[in-house]
Amino acid sequence: MSASLASRRASALAVAAALGFPTLFAAVYFVWLAGGHPAAQRGVYAACKVVQFAFPLVWVLGAQRRKPAWSRPGTAGAAEGLLFGAIVFALAVAVYHLALKPAGLLAPAAGPVRDKIASFGVDSLVKYAALGAFLSGIHSLLEEYYWRWFCFGELQRMVPWKPAVAISSAGFMGHHVIVLATYFGWLSPATWLFSLAVATGGAYWAWLYRRSGSLVGPWLGHLLVDVAIFVVGYDLVGTL
Repeated sequence: MSASLASRRASALAVAAALGFPTLFAAVYFVWLAGGHPAAQRGVYAACKVVQFAFPLVWVLGAQRRKPAWSRPGTAGAAEGLLFGAIVFALAVAVYHLALKPAGLLAPAAGPVRDKIASFGVDSLVKYAALGAFLSGIHSLLEEYYWRWFCFGELQRMVPWKPAVAISSAGFMGHHVIVLATYFGWLSPATWLFSLAVATGGAYWAWLYRRSGSLVGPWLGHLLVDVAIFVVGYDLVGTL
């Protein structure tokens, strides 16, 4: 086997592992450890997140021995990302209050969501806002670095960009399916509709990243979508 072929196979395995690991992690955390001690759950969550977000840099710097190419933020991509996020934010809040909440379609998730929030020690609006700020601001940036910069970026080195968008977005959706099924059930239309929405968002952010050459636009859009989730979530669970 030639060195170049071995390198391509190793890269393909690395990307496959990166695409699948978050789904495996979600299964461990949300299914296998369900009902476990909160401290153990938080420990597993933190350890898996460290592994997930460290892997791309370890692979690129260590295995591939190449310097990551970080581009400057592009104002066009940033504006488009903000606009996309603002539109999704407005639609999510409006649809929730005008349709989903009156119909009680999300009510089954209120208890499980409240329990999950409590497992993180969140018992007040201030703590909820702090958790929301971290996940919406910092975690969304890490996810963009992981899914768009690494997974989508590496896939583009192997296949045309359109299949790279589809594959990376399917991977991005995978762990969300498990999370949503935990709250709504595997047979609930909400699980699959929201999962498809996640895949659509991931595909758009990959497309925006390809056009802008920057993670800023995808990150800002992702941030606002996550803020919308926390706004809806707070109304869903009621007083903490």
